[in-house]
Amino acid sequence: MDKKHLLTGSILAVTAVGLGAFGAHALAETLETFGRKDTYDTAVRYHMFHALAILFVSILYKNGPHQLLTWTIRFFLSGTLIFSGSLYVLCITNITVLGAITPIGGILFIAGWVTLIIYALRHH
Repeated sequence: MDKKHLLTGSILAVTAVGLGAFGAHALAETLETFGRKDTYDTAVRYHMFHALAILFVSILYKNGPHQLLTWTIRFFLSGTLIFSGSLYVLCITNITVLGAITPIGGILFIAGWVTLIIYALRHH
């Protein structure tokens, strides 16, 4: 495993758990008021999915680093920050214009999965 990417995935995972708990307890009333509980849950779910994906990709580094793997992790990390991050802020502030940013994160997630597919086709 690559230490830097192992740490990145682990930090994302622990923040997903923490933000999930924070939403379920400290933000419950706010999320209910704004009708954003489902949106917040989506943010946490995609946050955790891609934390685990980064951990998985870091295992692939055992065969040596590869540019496609590096880009996969970059796409997953930036997708998490933009997709989940924009949804977290939207849920807390109810500033709906932030919803326009969220699809950029989704596109970055897709780009990450596509680069991982390309890596798999070329190297396995």
